[in-house]
Amino acid sequence: MGIGYEDTPILPGMPWRVHDPNRPLPPVVTPRPAGGPVAPPSDAVMLFDGRDGSGWVSAKTGEPNPWKIENGYMEVVPKSGSIMSKIEFGSCQIHLEWASPAEVVGASQGRGNSGVFLMRRYEIQVLDSYDNPTYADGTAGSIYGQYPPLVNACRKPGEWQTYDIVWQAPLFDGDKLARPAVLSLVHNGVVLHHARELMGATTHRQLPVYTPHPPRGALELQDHNNPVRFRNIWYRPLD
Repeated sequence: MGIGYEDTPILPGMPWRVHDPNRPLPPVVTPRPAGGPVAPPSDAVMLFDGRDGSGWVSAKTGEPNPWKIENGYMEVVPKSGSIMSKIEFGSCQIHLEWASPAEVVGASQGRGNSGVFLMRRYEIQVLDSYDNPTYADGTAGSIYGQYPPLVNACRKPGEWQTYDIVWQAPLFDGDKLARPAVLSLVHNGVVLHHARELMGATTHRQLPVYTPHPPRGALELQDHNNPVRFRNIWYRPLD
């Protein structure tokens, strides 16, 4: 079975299709060693402190958080559904830490898959990309379906990894896009995206498009049927 798709639309201004198997993969770099949770700054708003998961609810039903909480982290309960923060925000700085399962199961998109959805629409991919080839715009740290990361800075399966995100929310003037979303991402201390303009909201096998939405939205963590763990999630508003 091949990796990626050769029957998807071509991305605007690029020679590559969405999830193109022929798109060059990002080069691998060795990030800094894993450590303990990164202490938040004094003005950060804590979204998950390792103990209390009540600030999150089912993204589908709004019912209480169905994920497992133990040992300072939240773990995806496969097929329980994605979760979202009760707090909504626009432009912000976000820090979160995640770990794929230590036991390697599956390959490509079936290995340690989850996602971080800003405003529930714009996905940064979470994936065990350590020695795990997949399509370039679906690797860990990719703006899913749009831009691969500059490099692959993934740690080994089971090790904790950090995402530090600077997010500028899109602006709409009625039904028209007035300013696209802009994202910068640092993975394990390594820059993966710098002031990258997004093409639109995340899609699968389709071209991304912008649809008007409120200026604030929740942070959503994806259930992709893999028991990925999350800890130490906080944000700082920038708007």
